[in-house]
Amino acid sequence: MARTGQGRRLRRLAIGLCCIVVLCVLAIGATLGAQVFSLGREDLPGAVEMSRSVSDRNGRLLRAFQTSDDRWRMPVSPDEVDPLYLSMLLAYEDRRFHDHHGVDPLAILRAGWQLATNGRIVSGASTLTMQTARLLTEAPTRSPLSKWRQIVLALALERHLDKDEILSLYLARAPFGGNIEGVRAASHAWFGKEPARLTPAQAALLVALPQSPEARRPDRFPEAARSARDRVLQTAMEAGLLPPGDVAAASREAVPARRRPVPMLAPHATRQALARNEATDQRLTIEADLQARLEAMVAERAGRLGSHVSVALIVADNASGQILARVGSADLLSQARRGHVDMSGAIRSPGSTLKPLIYGLAFEQGVAHPDSLIEDRPTTVAGYSPTNFDLSFQGTVRVREALTASLNVPAVTLLDAVGVSRFVSRLKRAGATPRFPQGEAPGLAVALGGFGISLRELVALYAGIARGGTAISLHESLAAGTDEPGVGEALRSDDRRFLSEMAAWRIADILSEVPPPDTANGAGIAYKTGTSYGYRDAWAVGFDGRHTIGVWVGRADGTPVPGLTGYKSAAPLLFDAFQRVAARRTPLPQPPKEFDPVADAVPAPLRYARTATRPDGMHTQSGPEIFYPPDGATVDLGLGEGSEAALVVKLRRGRAPFLWLANGAPVASGPFATSLVWQPDGPGASTISVIDADGNSARVTLDLR
Repeated sequence: MARTGQGRRLRRLAIGLCCIVVLCVLAIGATLGAQVFSLGREDLPGAVEMSRSVSDRNGRLLRAFQTSDDRWRMPVSPDEVDPLYLSMLLAYEDRRFHDHHGVDPLAILRAGWQLATNGRIVSGASTLTMQTARLLTEAPTRSPLSKWRQIVLALALERHLDKDEILSLYLARAPFGGNIEGVRAASHAWFGKEPARLTPAQAALLVALPQSPEARRPDRFPEAARSARDRVLQTAMEAGLLPPGDVAAASREAVPARRRPVPMLAPHATRQALARNEATDQRLTIEADLQARLEAMVAERAGRLGSHVSVALIVADNASGQILARVGSADLLSQARRGHVDMSGAIRSPGSTLKPLIYGLAFEQGVAHPDSLIEDRPTTVAGYSPTNFDLSFQGTVRVREALTASLNVPAVTLLDAVGVSRFVSRLKRAGATPRFPQGEAPGLAVALGGFGISLRELVALYAGIARGGTAISLHESLAAGTDEPGVGEALRSDDRRFLSEMAAWRIADILSEVPPPDTANGAGIAYKTGTSYGYRDAWAVGFDGRHTIGVWVGRADGTPVPGLTGYKSAAPLLFDAFQRVAARRTPLPQPPKEFDPVADAVPAPLRYARTATRPDGMHTQSGPEIFYPPDGATVDLGLGEGSEAALVVKLRRGRAPFLWLANGAPVASGPFATSLVWQPDGPGASTISVIDADGNSARVTLDLR
């Protein structure tokens, strides 16, 4: 009877204890549920500051900047990470990640049983969601209260976020040693690559590091890092992720001995992108591998040219206008080269690089044919006396030869024939903004680079010629969220035609005949060089059927570099760049449909180019012409405000000496008076006249205000 009574008491005690346990569990569950459901999405830890970064067209990192707390921390999504790494991570850290709701009861029971039977902790019960909660709060979890808070937050995360969002948070916040956070920053720091493609050994090391990031840093504790990595590999083999042979090979792979620097490609383009847009992660049309190859080439070539010489280079796609590579200087950190100055956008004198547009206008306007004859002799055109670069003259040459040899006199006489204003207008229509000296009107000197323009504008102009005379706006920003290169920023080509298709093709055909530098392979490339006055700027711009490349060489401070020329200094870089862009050339555009090679003989009226004076004695134009301001123009000089601004009047053609009259009164004369600077008495209508040595005259009537 005693034993029966004792058994009953024990059963009642056991039932009571079970009830207490159940009640405690229910109370804990109710409390836990109440706290979890009290947390809305807005109550979750806020977004942490990420490193501002710029990636290339394929998502590869070009450059990143540390956060304000000196961390390398870059966002990354699961689909941007090697699938093997993700599989290893779940196999090693949380096999039931996709099945539990933030806390894994089975893992808790397993960990408790292992602790009870082994007398030590064999495995933890913390899920990836719980680890993410700890990373978000940056709080220790050693005390029961902090562990409780971690569980509450983990359950709340699962309630408001999907599994990929939670995994993305872990991938961006997991510690990897030092100031490295997130798998993308870690992959760059330890392997110098994006995490999209990792070897099994690399993936295993990235799984192992967050468990003890400082004690396993491979650059400080290589053996500890190797041991932890190999344990992950063993787990991966047991989970069926890797065969034994791959595990053995991965175990023999060395761990990284040093931390790699974060990439810094296209420093000028990336800095400007971040200045334009506040987005944390941006994409450019630049291609990282090509950019790296060209930066290395530019640095090597600049080293040969001198310690103060810099180089800029742009590669553009003719069809889309996308910039595939842009080198702003030879060395960003060089004080001697002023490497911080982006010379790809600097305004410099273009030298002879714009002569092709002059010839194209001459073809379009019926002033010349490629096989027309033209004079290269000492001459004065509208008071301007050009000379060639080598101070010699070739006599009578074909227009085609004049362009390939970059002769100055023919270019100036053709510009005089087509008109400076038309040339400037077409240049602007092509997307360029020529900068003229303040207070000066465009004159014939523009044929030889007498104004300022940027390399970017020159590349756009030549890309337009390659496109058959249709302007294209260059761009290098891809829209946020755009994954496919080519559909980012709008192409912005609104079919602005600045040159006829036939004229553009003729120019490309002639420029493809320009001899390349020694040892360069120039087949299939149409190009032109230029050297600015005083050896300050050397240029080379060219294109094939797919790409246009422009090169500038010189000193950023504008100091002359004796011996610097486009042909010797810039052209070799141009052809080397083409070789690095593609091993084979894309054929140049075919002639327009209306082109008939049999019938394309020089018309009789164009046997000689229709310039001001032809060698056969025929004069296409005679007497002086006032080309600026045009007749009937309204010129605002601010005269009603007491201004003393002067009126500038420009002349072309005619024979010196010249006599200028303002409202019938002589105001200037002389053999060099090819322009007039006149101070009017006040606003109103004024007539400006000029008479040359032959008695020919011209006049304009202006409304001065």
